[in-house]
Amino acid sequence: MADRDQQLTWRGTAALWDRRLFDAVARRHWPAAERALPALGRAANHGVLWGGIAAALITLGAPRTRKAALRGAASLALASATVNTVGKWSVRRPRPVLEGVPLVRRPAVPPWTTSFPSGHSASAFAFAAGLALESPVWGAAVAPLAASVAFSRVYTGVHYPSDVAAGALLGVGAGFAVRELARGVQRVRAAPGDERPAAGVPALPDGDGLTVVVNTGAGTAGGPVLAALKDRLPRAEVVECGGEELAAELAAAAARSRVLGVCGGDGTVNAAATAALRAGVPLAVFPGGTLNHFALDLGLAGPEDTCRAVAGGEAVRVAVGRFTPAAPAGSSRARASGTRPPSPGTAGPDAPAGEGGGYFLNTFSFGVYPELLRHRLRWAPRIGGGPAALLAAWRVLRAERPVRLTLAGRPRSAWLLFAGNGTYQGSGPTPRRRESLGEGLLDLRLVHGGGRPGPRLLAAALAGPLTRSPAHVAIRLRRLHIEDIPPGTPLAYDGEYAQAPPALVLDTLPDALPVYRPR
Repeated sequence: MADRDQQLTWRGTAALWDRRLFDAVARRHWPAAERALPALGRAANHGVLWGGIAAALITLGAPRTRKAALRGAASLALASATVNTVGKWSVRRPRPVLEGVPLVRRPAVPPWTTSFPSGHSASAFAFAAGLALESPVWGAAVAPLAASVAFSRVYTGVHYPSDVAAGALLGVGAGFAVRELARGVQRVRAAPGDERPAAGVPALPDGDGLTVVVNTGAGTAGGPVLAALKDRLPRAEVVECGGEELAAELAAAAARSRVLGVCGGDGTVNAAATAALRAGVPLAVFPGGTLNHFALDLGLAGPEDTCRAVAGGEAVRVAVGRFTPAAPAGSSRARASGTRPPSPGTAGPDAPAGEGGGYFLNTFSFGVYPELLRHRLRWAPRIGGGPAALLAAWRVLRAERPVRLTLAGRPRSAWLLFAGNGTYQGSGPTPRRRESLGEGLLDLRLVHGGGRPGPRLLAAALAGPLTRSPAHVAIRLRRLHIEDIPPGTPLAYDGEYAQAPPALVLDTLPDALPVYRPR
């Protein structure tokens, strides 16, 4: 009985202080806030304010900003669902009595739901927390707005201070929950394949002999990787750079180190793989981009996985795709020089691909996708990534024509030629997931020319893997000779853009690159 009386006394004291704080806010008059704060609260109704901010960040922001906006929106959705399905109906606290709250502040239509917790506060702090956990700069920019929305709920008389505090805590918790959920999904997505173990790679327990080049312009590079390196591999050398100096830094790091490490997106990892192949050193990949296709297909969910593999000397060998300029088969130049397109095994992985050639760890393509990439890269600096992507899609689907070229000696007209380094699972002309990086096969997807690109690409997207349809062909092979490529034709590889030579050979280098991955 004494415990119950003490509990009731505590509740009464808390309720008294809650009402006193509410009345203190009601008595305060800030002329500038009399209309601004109620208007701000109305703008946040049904998450409209936060949805507008998220849409603007997704449309105009950089890759990391877009990812942060999506995390914020997901956190808001989780917090809102929790408040409306559990919070409101478990406590059932009545709304405050509006005595002392000026009429100009009160809502025109009083809320009909219960008071505890504050849904507006939960949504505001969930969006801010989700944003901050991915992009601290944008989180700090939005935090004052979230706090103002939360305070407006007390200022307008619709919530007690404890309602707002509980909503804010619930919102922050939703932000952390979404982050952990995303990490869990990434861990599931990062499924190791059956690549052959790489024998003889060095184990670096403290990181001595490892140089990690961090691309400062990558989607999410930086903080988590640097923290993991400091904690697990403290003697590793870290070089932060970006832009045009990146390739030179990677080559220099590969030349002086026992292991080359890289933190960045798929394009950055491609450049590091090229440097590692030419220097003959193993590669340590620290996922730091927006999509991280190669790292996830390899089975790396985060920097901790790579640190553990480097410390223990655990690695696998992966295949590398290669495109090499070649004289057209049967041409007078080829006959005069005696040159022939390279075949798998005739040149080592450190052999230079030549002017206009290169390597790819994920994908290579002609046609619609390189054109989309070209237009997006051209317009993104001026109008932002999102609008540039939409404008590029409209431009390509409206005006482009199929690429006419010769594949394995047969004339073809193609909207899209996609070659994957290894077999990709799933439907469509450009699927996303591989079960093994050691297969040593090219997964070729061809969307035939004719008609308009939109219907053709849609029909190809509905086709199953490794099937044939009037619009889509999918086959696996080790080598492909491509000739009669029109001048100025763009190509894309691992998200990078370049001009294609008149003829080239696609092939794979099986087991060419040792890459660290924990068992």
